[in-house]
Amino acid sequence: MSKLRVGVIGTGKKKPRGDALGYAMAYEHANAFQKLETCELVACADIVEENAQAFADTYGFTATYADYREMLAQERLDVVSICTWMHLHEEMVLAACETPGVRAIYCEKPMAYTWGGSKRIAAAAQAKGIQLTFNHQRRYGAPFTIAKQLLEAGEIGELFRMECECGNIYDSGTHFIDMFSFFNNETPAKWVIAQIDYRTENLVFGAHCENQQVLLTEYQNGVFGLVMTGAGEARPVGCVDRLIGSEGVIDVGFGHGPTDAIRWRKLGQADWQWPDTGGEGIHGPGFIDRAVADAMDCLLNGRKCQLDASNALIATEIIFGAYESSRRRGRIDFPLEIDDNPLVAMVESGDLRPV
Repeated sequence: MSKLRVGVIGTGKKKPRGDALGYAMAYEHANAFQKLETCELVACADIVEENAQAFADTYGFTATYADYREMLAQERLDVVSICTWMHLHEEMVLAACETPGVRAIYCEKPMAYTWGGSKRIAAAAQAKGIQLTFNHQRRYGAPFTIAKQLLEAGEIGELFRMECECGNIYDSGTHFIDMFSFFNNETPAKWVIAQIDYRTENLVFGAHCENQQVLLTEYQNGVFGLVMTGAGEARPVGCVDRLIGSEGVIDVGFGHGPTDAIRWRKLGQADWQWPDTGGEGIHGPGFIDRAVADAMDCLLNGRKCQLDASNALIATEIIFGAYESSRRRGRIDFPLEIDDNPLVAMVESGDLRPV
């Protein structure tokens, strides 16, 4: 069987440490693809020529492009990896969906810069029979999968609430709100109510993100989700994901190392239990390798991938619904019937005036 031809859009510049301008995620994607016998990296596109050339040199191919549309037209790609800033995701996913031969798109999170754009790319991929997945790689990390196993084994009884803290709900929060879906068996939400503070401009990869937020959502199965963001040095929840059940609690990511990645205890117990994560913290290692490998295996074997756009839409609706709740100053019932990004719209209209 011939290998899947993989092209990467948005190589970025590899640097020693990632920051709010980029984490060179294309290299993480490429490392994962390169480890698969079923895949072959053949081309890349970046608006900075030297970035594209450095990427091609790293992975041993020669086809580089400044225009990603030219790459799509010329390279007969099976798989497209998209690693650009979020405001570009919609146009690039739609272009890949219109490219003959493309079978899968592996895109960085969040889905898109607007709720309408998120729905449009999911619908376009579905209409073309293209597998569209997003890099919510923590679904493959030991601290999170162990928590899911404990939950499914009934160790904390019936799940009734999930809690989360993160820097913001759009960029970093998309991971941990997506983990709510993972723990709650991909159950859609019914409504969300939220309030934000945005007194200081906070641009992450060019996208407006709130300074602080409190969010409450109820899922269709009656489970509640509580999210608190951006409290600086304070820890309003104390971990990135907490599962509260009728008979106990599980904390995931109350620190960043493998020894404080997960703990749990039953109701009435004084002492925590500390599962062995095999050296994995909440950031890895190995999560993206597993995520890409599973996406490609799903493609080749006809399974639905847990990174599928239909799953990503659950968290994305909560995120944009939370911003809409702040704009309307009230609860938002789903389905969410807007097209824009309410936070951006409030900034552009002057309703919010960050300095």
